[in-house]
Amino acid sequence: MTAADLILYGSRPAGAAGAAPPVSVVVRRDRIAALCDEPDARRWAGPRTRTVDLSGRTLTSGLVDSHLHPALGPRLAVGADLSGLHTLDQVRAALAAAEPGPDGWVLGWGLDPNALGDEPADAALLDGVLGGAPAAVRLFDGHSVLASTEALRRAGITGPRPFASSSRIVCDDHGRPTGLLLEEAATALVEAVVPERSFAARRAALAELFAAMAATGLTGGHVMDCDGDALELYASLEEAGELPLRLRIAPWRRPEDDDRRVAELLALQGRRGRLWRVAGVKLFMDGTIDNGTAWLHEPDCHGESDRPYWRDAHDYTAAVHQLARLGVPTATHAIGDAAVGHVLDALATLPPGTPRRRHRIEHLETLPADLLPRFAALGVVASMQPSHATDYTRADHSDNWSRRLGTARADRAWRCADLLAAGALLTLGSDWPIAPFDPRIVLAAAVLRRPYDRPDLAPVAPGQALTPAQALAGYTRAPALVAAGSAAGSVTGTGSGDGDGAGRAGLVEVGAPADLTVFDDDPLAVRPDQLPHLPVALTVLDGVIRHRAPDLR
Repeated sequence: MTAADLILYGSRPAGAAGAAPPVSVVVRRDRIAALCDEPDARRWAGPRTRTVDLSGRTLTSGLVDSHLHPALGPRLAVGADLSGLHTLDQVRAALAAAEPGPDGWVLGWGLDPNALGDEPADAALLDGVLGGAPAAVRLFDGHSVLASTEALRRAGITGPRPFASSSRIVCDDHGRPTGLLLEEAATALVEAVVPERSFAARRAALAELFAAMAATGLTGGHVMDCDGDALELYASLEEAGELPLRLRIAPWRRPEDDDRRVAELLALQGRRGRLWRVAGVKLFMDGTIDNGTAWLHEPDCHGESDRPYWRDAHDYTAAVHQLARLGVPTATHAIGDAAVGHVLDALATLPPGTPRRRHRIEHLETLPADLLPRFAALGVVASMQPSHATDYTRADHSDNWSRRLGTARADRAWRCADLLAAGALLTLGSDWPIAPFDPRIVLAAAVLRRPYDRPDLAPVAPGQALTPAQALAGYTRAPALVAAGSAAGSVTGTGSGDGDGAGRAGLVEVGAPADLTVFDDDPLAVRPDQLPHLPVALTVLDGVIRHRAPDLR
């Protein structure tokens, strides 16, 4: 018998009764080699075997965030953190106290438009606090930037411009820019003149971020961007042993991309390290409801959110069909009902002979009942972020998102339970830096449908709450099936693999990848509002301990 590399003694599976006998997990290289009692496990021990006594702690398959932006996030989440502010006075005070960066730039992120009350999001807010400083504040949805007058000047923004997408420079009745920039092509104009941090500084920030993620139990993530030197950052961290997450990466396909850029996207497919790989392409069908850039069947209360991100939605369909014919799985951002419906139509009309892949739709914030069964019928994955509902909307519809939609559409918010009941494969994530990456917070939100630390708030659409087991599956087995690219299988069944053991990924069984998370207690048994406080004792990726609590022997 070849000696084990790692043995975890005395674990218990999630959901097991307290009297269930402990199980030891034997790991050889990057796989689970045996699940057995302690005496049998000790037979695998050798002079170089690492051992950990879990003393009855709960072990699950490693947690995977199905939608996050680790390399892009540190570029977006820079400067004053405005994400926890709820009033205009708080926002003004935080901006006034912000430390200017290179060339005097003042940056901020996470601004919730609800905090502005009835005040418009325009340059006057920044100019009134910061005087003539160049300033750029990213709103919480990540799709809009508020720029000061000096920032607009430095970016050469003097009025409206045409874009290939529905990106927009918001202007007043006289054609003068207000400072609000909507969607990527517009926000990029200001971002291009903001001083960039060095590769070394961004690498250090990313290493710190990944270490913090591993400490919350995350062993992997589906990365929804790949711009600039992102792959170089991941490769550098992996080479130094500082990459504690397994990453599946989808670069963006934009409306303005020409044939050369599309060829580059295709050439990226399959590029990989041991722990990261490019596998898929991300597209956008619309923007956000809070900005008025989503695509709804009927406009919102301001007459906005009435058009797709692609100026011609048929061009999006052609782009998806091209990618699908070449075997590339797609992930499409679609928030509004019209956007979701169009993506489903595009996937329903894939030509005969198209390779079978798991295509997915991201966010799905407001969904009519007639679209629910189409996910299972087409094999389309529903990728959702429950904490977006709990952090940014309210049950009484007093928030900006709900007011824009009106009661009927706001009542069908984030239909997680209905999608599962309709047979869809539901995978969960955070969309960091839009919301906190801690999976315990997202799991609690999926069950409670309110912030875990706000028992005074009524739950948002409580009928869409998941059970703890359903939520945990959304962070374990479901993302494994998505990554496998299988056209068959379910959260409770087995899917076919892709040569990397993906058929067993997301499970704790012999032959499965040794990506594991250990909690001090059972995440399926603790009160949901206590889940974010449940300590993570151990995180194992690829058979290697990536996080270990100080009190664990």
